[in-house]
Amino acid sequence: MSAQPPLIPGVRRSFINANGVRFHVTEAGPEDGRPVLALHGWPQHHWEYRDLLADPPPGLRIIAPDLPGYGWSGQAPHKWDKESVATDVLALMDAMGLDRVLLVAHDWGAYVGYRMILARPDRFDGYLACNMAHPWQSTRSVLPHMWRFHYQVPLATFGVAVQRYTPYIEKVIFGVGSRMDRESARVFAERFRDPVCAKAGRDTYRTFLTREIPRGVRERETRRATVPIRALFGKGDMAIDISMVSPETANADDYTLETVDTSHFVVDERPDLVRKKLIDLAAETAQS
Repeated sequence: MSAQPPLIPGVRRSFINANGVRFHVTEAGPEDGRPVLALHGWPQHHWEYRDLLADPPPGLRIIAPDLPGYGWSGQAPHKWDKESVATDVLALMDAMGLDRVLLVAHDWGAYVGYRMILARPDRFDGYLACNMAHPWQSTRSVLPHMWRFHYQVPLATFGVAVQRYTPYIEKVIFGVGSRMDRESARVFAERFRDPVCAKAGRDTYRTFLTREIPRGVRERETRRATVPIRALFGKGDMAIDISMVSPETANADDYTLETVDTSHFVVDERPDLVRKKLIDLAAETAQS
């Protein structure tokens, strides 16, 4: 298990305390550049954005924190409910003096990202959301796809042991359908041998299955997104059906969807496309 973050040439690293979390933050690009907040998912950490960090687009400052309990950030002072994580990340933005940012996020980071842009649209110029269902789901839209969440049950129940002592992440999450190379999969999986990271991963899924799905059935999301959203979706995603990112059901002023021939891990498999879409979004929202 590596005690140090994986090497990315030229980056700046720091620890910043915000809302009771000691965030590990990795940055690249000019310090006075336009800030881009990049949020990872499970089972990953900031290294998901290694290509953007190693070669930031001109004029953009890439800021990739490890989410609470993930990577090299301190543990979350809560059970990883996504509203609380959104509050944590907004507090990190305050601590870093980030008034407005572009947001790029994947997986659970994108789930958190949706909560952030709905709660504080004034803080975001645009949002590139990668392989995550948008929040305007109904019981009818989710029920036919509940079977896709079967992999989450062992994580929500015995998740600490599963992540620390078995090859579940390498063999199941990255090994079935993903095009992740073996060494990259190992870099991500090894960090979840750490008990803090394993607990965060378990709580991410436990809270989702026991609290957030039932709450979503009772209280459907009604807030309308005013931030421009560009959804990028790998069609080979085995956990999320393409119907769950449909523009027809998105309650948003400006939402577009682009599909691509990848698995769920579009950021790792097509970093060139993620880079292009981010540059396009930055240009599109330059006057916002």
